[in-house]
Amino acid sequence: MKPDSRDSYAEAISLFEHALSLDPRSVGAQISLAGSLSGRVLIGLSDSRAADLARADELIGRALAASHRGAFAHLVKGQVLRAQRRCDEAIPEYETALASNPNLLVALYGLGWCKLYAGSIEEVIPLVEQTLRRSPRDRQIGTWYFLIGTVHLLQSRTDEAIVWLEKARSAAPAKPFNHSSLAAAYALSGDLERAATELAEARRLIGEGSFSSIAKMKASGLWRSLSPKTRALFEATELAGLRKAGMPEE
Repeated sequence: MKPDSRDSYAEAISLFEHALSLDPRSVGAQISLAGSLSGRVLIGLSDSRAADLARADELIGRALAASHRGAFAHLVKGQVLRAQRRCDEAIPEYETALASNPNLLVALYGLGWCKLYAGSIEEVIPLVEQTLRRSPRDRQIGTWYFLIGTVHLLQSRTDEAIVWLEKARSAAPAKPFNHSSLAAAYALSGDLERAATELAEARRLIGEGSFSSIAKMKASGLWRSLSPKTRALFEATELAGLRKAGMPEE
């Protein structure tokens, strides 16, 4: 329940691993550990993406094979699939989780992202608005702000995007994607100084990786998983903004 950071994820994962070492058949520990591993990947704070996802996939597979069909298990399966860029498969898992528990807000948020990846961008903000109405003081509210800001950015509503992305950054300053998207929005609005500052912070938080060039971003699994419609929107807005902010092509 601590704010998301490399340290908080590492601490949670260590504790869930310890629980599993004490009781290897604990379905609760399997699901919680899989959720933490995939969550770390999803917010860009994993230093071992492939290993984290392989472990998470194995754990949630074991939990579901044990006939544990609760809402949380399907939620985590959806999270693992989304982290693997398999949103078409993640959508029914999120929907199954929500059918069992309509107040499982992480599933609503994950479903929103998958709708965006699939190109159903007009469905995204209504889903996130449900989460805001149901839990207006939620500790994960920054992630919801970020998704709303991303939709506005992709639809070229730059001023609205900045408002929501600034709220996301304030709520979750350790998440690199809050800063990178804000860098793109600032650059598109003409504020190149603030854009460069946010891009530098995103790079500091994520370390060596996809934020070093446009080519590396396009080489990522995320880019390849986008529908043609969503990819075109990212190219025209977020990537165009990052170029203006100073991100090199290669």
